[in-house]
Amino acid sequence: MNNKKTNIIFMGTPDFAVPSLRSLLNNGDVHLLAVVTQPDRPKGRKKVLTAPPVKEEAIKHGLKVLQPEKIREHVQMISDLQPDLIVTAAYGQILPASLLDIPPLGCINVHASLLPKYRGGAPIQYALLRGEEKTGVTIMYMAEGLDTGDMISKVEIPIKKEDDAGTLFDTLSQAGSVLLQETLPKLIANEITAEKQNDEAATYAKTLKREDEKIDWEKGNVDIYNHIRALSPWPISFTLYEGKVLKMGASVHPEDAPACSNEHAKPGTILQFEDKGMEVKTGDGSIWITHIQPAGKKMLPVEQYMRGKKLEIGTILGGTDETAAK
Repeated sequence: MNNKKTNIIFMGTPDFAVPSLRSLLNNGDVHLLAVVTQPDRPKGRKKVLTAPPVKEEAIKHGLKVLQPEKIREHVQMISDLQPDLIVTAAYGQILPASLLDIPPLGCINVHASLLPKYRGGAPIQYALLRGEEKTGVTIMYMAEGLDTGDMISKVEIPIKKEDDAGTLFDTLSQAGSVLLQETLPKLIANEITAEKQNDEAATYAKTLKREDEKIDWEKGNVDIYNHIRALSPWPISFTLYEGKVLKMGASVHPEDAPACSNEHAKPGTILQFEDKGMEVKTGDGSIWITHIQPAGKKMLPVEQYMRGKKLEIGTILGGTDETAAK
């Protein structure tokens, strides 16, 4: 019997990747040579240098941690470790072909979508933005293109009406960990039959930019609901009020809200305040915002925020004259 362990390098950075790292740590048939993650970055208003979650988890277990600024400039460093397999999950850098060719078992990636749908860096946000009813995790062989490699295994996950990016992130990270645990023995035993992706069916989840975070009140209430939950808890949707940023942290699904109280108002108009929040006119009705955050302040329930009488019925939110700090 061959009891030789499979030597693995794990590459990952955010919280999403931590459960996958743990699944490798709990696998007695593999040996983790090293963990590769992004460099520590300044975080928060005070710009405190902060380690990525994957690094923090790796240090807990005494693992070797590598943090190259540009992985393509450190291919030899990876080669010298002689990995049998490289496993990545939300690492955050594109691996060059010279690195992909190193491990005999290949390089595999835990990707948070049902490929070929939503290739790219923001698949969770896009699944919510597009109002998808399901998403999932795909484990694939890595190739030079953006998430174009052959698919090894998949798991499908329903998207709940109350999900936001944070809850779906947690669900998919755990699902990815379980899928990795189930997939590895078959891959190591060469029992995998990978499936090529249909490039014609591919869609892309590009990294969200500042302009993507702004609410367009002309859109329908369901689209705005999906926009708000897709960007919660980070980076958070926003609108403008008197030229200043006003972030929208959460809202009520239109199915669970009363009918619009004023169909003739201009989109973006505040229609009323109640215990459940603030009703704002949209392109096809209205939406109830439950949590808001003014620039430089904490996120608060609308009811609590309004104790200072900062907004009035009839105020029109939106505009393009952003004069305040982001």
